[in-house]
This record gives sequence, C-alpha cells and structure tokens, in this order.
Amino acid sequence: MTAPLVTILDDEPEIRRILTETLEEAGFRTQSFSRAREFEASLKRVTPDVCLVDLSLPDTDGLTLVHRLALEQGAAVIIISGRAQVQDRVTGLELGADDYITKPFDPTEVVARIRARLRGGPRAQVQSGNSAQFSGWTAHFDRYVLEDETGGETPFSHAEGEVLRLFLDSPKRLISRAQMQEALGGAAGDSFDRAMDVRVSRLRTKLREDPKNPRLIKTIYGAGYIFLGDVNWL
Repeated sequence: MTAPLVTILDDEPEIRRILTETLEEAGFRTQSFSRAREFEASLKRVTPDVCLVDLSLPDTDGLTLVHRLALEQGAAVIIISGRAQVQDRVTGLELGADDYITKPFDPTEVVARIRARLRGGPRAQVQSGNSAQFSGWTAHFDRYVLEDETGGETPFSHAEGEVLRLFLDSPKRLISRAQMQEALGGAAGDSFDRAMDVRVSRLRTKLREDPKNPRLIKTIYGAGYIFLGDVNWL
C-alpha cells in the first residue's frame, strides 16, 4: 500500500527540513514548497492526502489559499502558523481547514495530528463505501459532491465531508460534541465547537434545509446533533 503523501508549504527552510525529516521517518511521503505558485502547480499533477500550509506566505494570502484548497481539493488541510490569536484559529477553521497548529510546535504532534486526520476523514473510511443515498440525495465522497434527484451536483469540502460522513455512518443516533472531537481530531474548545457549527450550517445550506426547522440534521441543544435520514451505502 502506498504511503500517504503530505505536502508542506512554508517559506522557512528549517521548518520544511524538520517536517520533511520527521514525516519521512514516520513513514509518510513528502513534497515541500516555499512558494504558493509552485505548490498549486503540483496539485494539478497529484492530489496529496494532507496539505500543511503556513499562513504567512510571501506570494499569496494563506487564508485565501486554505479556503480554495478546502473547496477544490480532496486533501485534508492543516494550518501551521505563528499566528496564535484565537481569531486566526477560528477564521482558518471556518474557511475549511481541518486543523490548526501554532508555531513553535513539536514535530511529533504534527505526525499525530496528521494520523488523526487520515483515520477520521472520508478518504480513510472506505469500508462503508464511497457513496451514500439519503432523502433524495447521493453523497459521492470520492468526488466530494452532493447529487440531487435531477442529477445536479453541489461540491462540498473535505472538512464538510468529514462531518457528513460521521452523520451518515451513525444515522438516527445522537452524536455529541465530545464524540465529534474524538472522531475528527483537533483540540476541544470554543474554536472547535464553532468550526463544527459552521460546517453543519454549510451542510444544511447545501442540502437545502430550512434553517429554522431542518429536517435532516437536528441540533439537540446542550448535547450535539442527530441525523434523521435513512442511509443506504453504495
């Protein structure tokens, strides 16, 4: 089985060196880039399993890049940044990042976070299928799109796909925030909770739910969420 590929985008040579050595010792394949232009060109040739992205880049806005990656790529996106403010963390997660690690960091923590993403994400959960039908929708996790009954398609991000898959794997069962944190990884706290709320809100919009009375994804206040549809994995 081919080792997972991790791409590293950071303009600091020492950071790239440390991450490359640590990840390769842990059994990952790596590619590293100092500029966003080179990084984005590589994505046209191969889709990595995980992208490590620094926010302070010399040739582009890191948050804009993260948002584009979340929408267009099937890779998990982990921000590694010296920006330690809570608002930067929340913004990054809201824009679609799967995790946020602040500098300075322990390289072994980065390895652990990557492994958590690969265990929890749609790419890793192939045992229950790559497509699921529910309530007139088909979710294609291999292409990251929702297909309606007419064949119309709506893309969803990797981060949104993680949450959707969690719901579809456990329909009609309460999923607490603690269970979401354990399954999806990331640090528990207000920023994680807010990121989950944002992802659920976006999924409801893409599923054309009534925001005041959603029929599929119900919020159980003080407890978590429950998905009410019948699910058929293909």
